[in-house]
Amino acid sequence: MMALAVLAFILFMAFPAGAQSRPEPGQQVVLVTGSTGGLGQEVARRIASSGAHVIVHGRNRERGMATVEQIERETSGSARFYGADFASFEQTRAFAEEILRDYNRIDILVNNAGFGSAPDERLLSEDGHEFRFQVNYLSQFLLTKMLMPRLRSSTPSRIIMVSSLAANPIDFDDVMIESNFSGGRAYGQSKLAQVMMTFDLAEELEGTGVMVNSLHPAAYMPTGMVRRLGVTPVATLDEGATAVMQLVDSTEIEGGQYFIGLRPGRANAQAYDLEARAMLKSLSQELTGVQ
Repeated sequence: MMALAVLAFILFMAFPAGAQSRPEPGQQVVLVTGSTGGLGQEVARRIASSGAHVIVHGRNRERGMATVEQIERETSGSARFYGADFASFEQTRAFAEEILRDYNRIDILVNNAGFGSAPDERLLSEDGHEFRFQVNYLSQFLLTKMLMPRLRSSTPSRIIMVSSLAANPIDFDDVMIESNFSGGRAYGQSKLAQVMMTFDLAEELEGTGVMVNSLHPAAYMPTGMVRRLGVTPVATLDEGATAVMQLVDSTEIEGGQYFIGLRPGRANAQAYDLEARAMLKSLSQELTGVQ
């Protein structure tokens, strides 16, 4: 118990809540994971420009607080930073518990945080799982499930999964890719898992007022992920953010869809395989400990 208490203190000091603002009564609250740079930061800025309160999330407190300060200086909204590393279930759980403690509403959850295919080497999370599968999918499954009571009580509310066209089917005999590993394969299966989760959640939440969608925002935007890959950007952050914002605020879309940019698209065939989705859901519940 003492060791856990010490660890909790260290995490608090490393990732303090960073209080600049709290939402005003009636103000919309939006959580954007991975919002201290790139696409997530631009989405957070646009959401705040509509007057909303944005929960900024990332691993780096300095970048997080800089994002909060920019939002409060340049928009009509407000923001607050929370730090958590999704390579750790412990930090992810602590993050969710802080949000549940500090906020009595969550109108929109944008699951944007992610780690790309580079470097092309097999990495493990703090919990011993394939790194991209945990960061891009399992921890966001855990976070979403833990925050579901707030999303349900804040209806009409929305969940948005930022996925990718670079989707690979999941090999359920080797989900952690111990054989024939490639960064692209690992990234791709984590992104397909997000779409599979989207379809499952949309069915579970039908009629509740919680809308769930996923999307491929744009190809090769100028982000840190793309820079690590060494690829020349072919799309802009503006394009990607515009696609995400359609799912944030459009009144003309329906839930349970996968979008490619601004238009509904077709995901990898495995996303429509009910048996595969049931296997993924069961595995996710087992690994994260949430139903």
